[in-house]
Amino acid sequence: MTALMNRDEFRTALENAIKGRSANTSPFSLAWANGTLTREHLARWAENHYHYVGPFADYLGYLYARMPERYTEAKDFLLANMYEEEIGGDRHTDLLIRFAEACGTTRERVVDPDNMSPTTLGLQSWCYAVAMREDPIVAVAGLVVGLESQVPSIYRKQTPTLREKYGFTDEEVEFFDLHISSDEIHGERGYQIVLEHANTVELQQRCLKICELGARMRLLYTTALYHDYVEQRGEAPALANAA
Repeated sequence: MTALMNRDEFRTALENAIKGRSANTSPFSLAWANGTLTREHLARWAENHYHYVGPFADYLGYLYARMPERYTEAKDFLLANMYEEEIGGDRHTDLLIRFAEACGTTRERVVDPDNMSPTTLGLQSWCYAVAMREDPIVAVAGLVVGLESQVPSIYRKQTPTLREKYGFTDEEVEFFDLHISSDEIHGERGYQIVLEHANTVELQQRCLKICELGARMRLLYTTALYHDYVEQRGEAPALANAA
């Protein structure tokens, strides 16, 4: 039978559950980092990404309502995270729409759910299901550790290209700069909550499984963008060779 891991062992296991499954390895992310996508491709990304990250405060709200009252620091973290997403300065989705408009699309297209792919809808639905149905600590592992903690490493590879290759301004890429810093903090706090409260073998194993699944879900979502908006338009060979 699997033994209960100490904090150091469990932290390493959580990191390994994500390792090798990051969205950084998707063809869309690789082409983005290499500057071989077009602004139109980035516009399609923004139109989809809005429907994944736009409801993030909603996911956390469902989770907050189910988090045991005695887990004060976890509830405080979720509340602060929701505040930052929605009213703690510029609304994060408004920053994303600003970037989308700079790519050539419109606010109306971004907010229209008909413009997201079925795979994006699948990721959004998975996030809602995790927030509403999983054990709250397992849900933190999936949504914050498995998904949110990936963001800084992804955007650190993509944001320089947005400035240097595509010529976006600092204002237009503020969405990415903000999430490099904020999600590094959020991800670490998520790790600490899981390390503190996943205190049984069963909970630890469930957290590991959902972290891996969350990483796979984001990788699948990002890979589908390449299939839907690059490969199917006959542009994949040139992008793949450049990547």
